Amino acid sequence: MRPIDEQMTILMRGVDFGDEQIKQVMEGELRERLQEAQQQGKPLRVYCGFDPTASQLTLGHTVPMRKLRQFQDLGHQVIFLIGSFTALIGDPSDRESVRPQQTPEEVAEKSKDYADQAFKILNRDKTEVRSNADWLAPLTFADLIRLASHFTVQQFLARENFALRHAKGDPIWLHEFFYALMQAYDAVMLKTDVQIGGTEQLFNLMAGRKLQEALGQRPQICLTLPILVGTDGYQRMGQSRGNYIGVDEPPEEMYGKVMSIPDHAMRNYFDLLSNFEPAQIADIEQRMASGRLHPMEAKMMLARDIVTIYHDAEAAARAEAHFKRVFQKGELPKDMPTHKLTAPQNIVDLLVEVGLAPSKSQARRLIAQGGVRLDGEPVESIEETVMPGREAILQVGKRRFARLV
Repeated sequence: MRPIDEQMTILMRGVDFGDEQIKQVMEGELRERLQEAQQQGKPLRVYCGFDPTASQLTLGHTVPMRKLRQFQDLGHQVIFLIGSFTALIGDPSDRESVRPQQTPEEVAEKSKDYADQAFKILNRDKTEVRSNADWLAPLTFADLIRLASHFTVQQFLARENFALRHAKGDPIWLHEFFYALMQAYDAVMLKTDVQIGGTEQLFNLMAGRKLQEALGQRPQICLTLPILVGTDGYQRMGQSRGNYIGVDEPPEEMYGKVMSIPDHAMRNYFDLLSNFEPAQIADIEQRMASGRLHPMEAKMMLARDIVTIYHDAEAAARAEAHFKRVFQKGELPKDMPTHKLTAPQNIVDLLVEVGLAPSKSQARRLIAQGGVRLDGEPVESIEETVMPGREAILQVGKRRFARLV
């Protein structure tokens, strides 16, 4: 393992609690735990949980994953936890209203590819993948009462989002209280040393710490990271908001979406998603402020770096050339796929067959959102039929095309 000071510099980079006292406590405990791990030759157990609320992981999910990978590269044991049971309730941490509940079938369908997507960041051979349904589903009502006895209603009502709803007289459903309790039990069952999460999840992480101590375990260290804003530049990135960049998206789509973010959001992306060092990021900001670097050039550096991380440098170069050709010069891509129509075809089926939509349900959503165009005109109905016999350009979003002949 590397020297403790070096590990601390790497692991504390980007960590933000919003509370200086908590930061000092956690930083001190992490240093102590790392020293013990080095002396005993035993790696720390570090985890982060991800609830399958959508079928695709976004770049927002990768922020804590990148911290997991740092621990992994330093020789510690990393656990990628799929919240297959907690997803049935939904984390209320960043919500001022109740989340819609999912069915077990919906959660299973959404989570089937989660681990494979996570391995774009994590080392497949060194990652322990777990599902919290394994220990949460078997709990009895008596077990739940026993666990709940370690917390008070006042503790939960002190949470900012619950406090706001309570002050406004908006409902706070009892099952929402269970989420933090279940996440706390995850820490107990995994016997973790460190848990990673977003800044809005600090209450949940601290609940795990409290429950571990109550049940005779050494309390975990909590490390929280800032939230990544979506492509709109303001709201948290999420598929339900439509402001996301998926980790599995094609290079051209990923590059174009990064280029679409507002200039003021660039620092957030540089800090949380890129491989640029803090000194490099500071230099980029200084050059932009002095006029020596145009924001468009800085954003292209960012987009190129992010696409390289999830694909490779060659794909990033192709994506950049595509962006310049299609958006800066207003040309259609020369390398767009060609599809020969031999008979009338429904637009939904066509989108899937051409490869512009992964499924019929996604194709329908794209049409409903106004994201599909045929020869520049919006496709307004999922019942539309495309006739053979003429050349046309089928377009999804701003960056994906197919030539129909």
